[in-house]
Amino acid sequence: MIRKITFTLFVAGLLAACQTGQKQATPDLEGFEKLPLQSQITRVQPMTGIVIFANNPQCQTDAISLEYSYLLYKDVVKEKGVYDWSSFESLLDTIASHGHQAIIRLRYVYPGDKESAVPQYIRDLPGYEETIGKSEGKETCFPDWRNEELQRFHKEFYQKFAERYDRDPRIAFLQTGFGLWAEYHIYDGPRIIGRTFPSKKFQAEFFKLMEETFTYTPWMISIDAADPAYTPFAEEPELKELKFGVFDDSFMHETHADHNGKNWAFFGEDRYRESPAGGEFSYYTKYDQEHVLDYPEGIYGHTFEEEAARFHITFMKGNGQLAYQTMERLEQAGMACGYRYVITDARTKEDYTWVQIENAGVAPIYRDAYVAVNGVRSESSLIDLQPGESRWVGISAGGEGSVVSIECDHLIAGQRIEFEADVKAD
Repeated sequence: MIRKITFTLFVAGLLAACQTGQKQATPDLEGFEKLPLQSQITRVQPMTGIVIFANNPQCQTDAISLEYSYLLYKDVVKEKGVYDWSSFESLLDTIASHGHQAIIRLRYVYPGDKESAVPQYIRDLPGYEETIGKSEGKETCFPDWRNEELQRFHKEFYQKFAERYDRDPRIAFLQTGFGLWAEYHIYDGPRIIGRTFPSKKFQAEFFKLMEETFTYTPWMISIDAADPAYTPFAEEPELKELKFGVFDDSFMHETHADHNGKNWAFFGEDRYRESPAGGEFSYYTKYDQEHVLDYPEGIYGHTFEEEAARFHITFMKGNGQLAYQTMERLEQAGMACGYRYVITDARTKEDYTWVQIENAGVAPIYRDAYVAVNGVRSESSLIDLQPGESRWVGISAGGEGSVVSIECDHLIAGQRIEFEADVKAD
């Protein structure tokens, strides 16, 4: 199949191009014998790949592992202090029933919406005044960020969300932000910092709160937050040390390297080592959508596989691609994202096993995962195994015929992490 052939070539090229780590010293293997292993990666791995919107009827496919949805604040909170998660629970359950996990973005503003997603009780407060202005060619409503209750509520919402969902395996990644689509910009329309867009002081407080509040869920902001006109990062560069990922919602447009590339660099080329990188294929032009996944010719001189490796992409929204590409091509592109594990050696004796494992992908995994033998996990996690790196992992179980797997608690029913292996007996 085209997927298997082209991805094998891609991995070979990637390993030659981005060998960032070195193999650990071989452990003392005296008394150990080869443990034969044969395994293949047959599908897009959990928490990686091309993403389809949850309301798309074509999302029920094994070609993806992730579905995307907005979450509106006003859909959860209608009265002060009263949180109703029932509709959100239904969404997460539906996505999980497809064998997928969710990427959730919280937002207040969408072009053309005559009301913001601010809870009604805040909108009814004396002195609260939203702004209606034309943005992206449409009459659009913007929150009143002068309001103290909106600021208080915003922080409380994320604390409540984390209390309930920080360990929930139905959620892979959380995206947040301000402005249009929560993408950290109001390029067209009433941009008033401190009113239609929160003040830099409030944003700094919010970023620090997110760091304190979310222990397990990787949270992400737009690369457009690099713009010093909107955010405090340029004035308070220490904020960039917080552990957040970034997403790029105009990935691979014609001048991507000139503009978007600078924003990626602003947040650090090594950020992917601890926090995810993702985004959405460019909608700048219809041509972008039509050809961004063309293979092997690519678009504007690059294939998606090349750019996924360059930016260490874990996921990419591609809802519009279903009009131009086959589901097989979406799966093929999805398998070029994120981590990819290869077991290159395995040695065992009665009560112990050593496994040599390599990350042949373009990014690490962002949840703890463990090599396991007969259900017994290694003590060390694979979460910090970077692209191109290899290590020996010891497991306190073994013997002839032992079963090797990769286990992770952040999976839903039906998901598993696969690995490649071609280890033959001596």
